[in-house]
Amino acid sequence: MKYCFKRRANSLARAIVIALVAPSIAVAAEPLEYKSVDELSQMMTRNELTAVTLVEHLTARIAALDNQGPTLNAIIELNPDALTIAAALDKERASGQIRGPLHGIPVLLKDNIDTADNMQTSAGSLAMVGQPAANDAFIVKQLREAGAIVFGKTNMSEWAYVRDMTLPHGWSGRGGHSKNPHVLSEGVCGSSSGSAIAAAAGYAPLTIGTETNGSITCPATANGVVGVKPTLGLFSRSGVVPITRLQDTPGTLTRTVMDAAQMFNALQGADAADAVTAEAPEAVDYTALLAKDALKGKRIGYPIAYVGTNGVSLTPSAEFLNAMATMQEQGATLVPLTIRLPDIDGYFDGLMGGMKHESTEYLASRSGLPVQSLQAVIDFNRLNPGHDGYGQAMLEMVEATTMTSQEAAVIINTISAAFKEAIDEQLREHNLDALVSEDDGYSQFSAAVAGYPAITLPSGMKDDGMPTSVFFFGTRWTEPQLLAMAYSYEQESAELKHPAFK
Repeated sequence: MKYCFKRRANSLARAIVIALVAPSIAVAAEPLEYKSVDELSQMMTRNELTAVTLVEHLTARIAALDNQGPTLNAIIELNPDALTIAAALDKERASGQIRGPLHGIPVLLKDNIDTADNMQTSAGSLAMVGQPAANDAFIVKQLREAGAIVFGKTNMSEWAYVRDMTLPHGWSGRGGHSKNPHVLSEGVCGSSSGSAIAAAAGYAPLTIGTETNGSITCPATANGVVGVKPTLGLFSRSGVVPITRLQDTPGTLTRTVMDAAQMFNALQGADAADAVTAEAPEAVDYTALLAKDALKGKRIGYPIAYVGTNGVSLTPSAEFLNAMATMQEQGATLVPLTIRLPDIDGYFDGLMGGMKHESTEYLASRSGLPVQSLQAVIDFNRLNPGHDGYGQAMLEMVEATTMTSQEAAVIINTISAAFKEAIDEQLREHNLDALVSEDDGYSQFSAAVAGYPAITLPSGMKDDGMPTSVFFFGTRWTEPQLLAMAYSYEQESAELKHPAFK
C-alpha cells in the first residue's frame, strides 16, 4: 500500500500552458522485448516467432538486466516450467487451436498471487517460503485458460508495504531492493513495484499487480508504464495474499493501453469464492471502444483544489498542462473542479482490522507453509532479521489490534461510500464523462478508497529523467470508457519512453 498526499511545488515557468501540437516522429520497429501483444501475436501467426523463442529471449534479458548489469531486482523467481508450457502452446497453435490474443504471451505475477506450480507465493516474505500454493488464484486460472504463459513472480514491497512503512518501497526480505529502470538511484514506489519495473524494462509484455491504496497507480507513475486499477470486485481476489478485500484488487501493469484492455478481457469473470464479482458486468470486450478519437466530445473534470481535512490547492506541472492541451486538441472539454475530501478518521485502523483476520485466514488455508498465522510470521522475522535488519512495526500493529472484522467493515464501507459520493457528485453536477489529474496523491487516494476504476499512463519526462503521468478515473464499472479515453490520449501523445538504465 501507499498512503501519501503529495503537494507539488512548481515554478512559474512550469505553469505556462504548452499549446503546441507535438510533431509526428517516425519510430523504428520495436525490439522483440518491447513489442505489444498484437505485434507478438501477428509474428506468431506469420510463423516468424514461437512462444518458446520469446520465453528464451525474455529469460536472457532478465538474466542480463535483473541479475547483472543494472541489477534491477524486479524478479523474485522465474517459472522453471515456462519453456515446457510455451512448447505445448506452440503445438496447439500449429494444430490450429488458438485460444485468443494472449496465446503464448508471457505474463509476470506479483509474488502475492497463488500459482499451483513449482513457484512460491510469499508476498516477498522469507517466512512464507516453503510449500507452493495448492491451487491457482482465480485470475491465474483465467490467464492460463486464455493461453498466457505464467512466466514468473515479481518482487514487491514485503506484505504489500505493511511489514513496516519505514522500509524503502520495492524492498522485500526475499527479493531485496528493486531499482528504477529509468534512474537507478530513484524510487520505484508502491508495493507492485516489481511488476511495473518488469513491464518498463521489457521483461514481459504483461504483468499483474495488486492495489489496496496506490500500489498500482504509484509504481506505474514512477516507472513510466500503464497501470489500471479496476472497480473493486471486477477481478477476483481469491488466491491473493490479502490486506483486506474491503479495498484489495488485482490490476494490470503494461506498456500500452491496448495490452491492458486485452488482459482485462481475460481476467474478468464471476468467482463463486468472491461474492462481489457477481455484481460485475459480464463478457465485456474492453478493446471495443479503443479509438484514436475517443476523447472527442468528452467532458472531463480536473481538480484544481481538494478542500476539507488536509486540503490543498494544486499547481499543475508543465507536463500536465501539456497533457490537458493534447486532450483539448482531441476534442475534449476540460472542466476545473474543487473537490471536498470526506473525513478519513479510522480508515487505516479499519484496514489493519481487516488484515488481522483475513491474513490469518489466508495463511491457515495454505497447507505446508512454515507459518500458519500472522503471529508466526512476526516470530519468524524476529528470529531471522536478515542482513538488512529491517523492522516490522506495521505487522505488529496489525496483530495487536482488537478490532473485529465486522467493525472494520463498517468503518471502511462508511468511508468508501463518502468517497464514492464525492466523485459521483462532481460527475453529476458538471455532466462529466470522467476525471483526470496528474500524480497529485489526492486523486489516487480518492479513487482507491471509493473502489473506483483508474488508469495511470505516461505523460512525459522530467529533466532528471523520471517519468510523469496522467490519471483518468471515474465511477463504478466505467473501465471501457476510461480505457478508451486513455487510449486516445496515448495514441496522440506517444509519451511512452523506454528506460535508460542509468
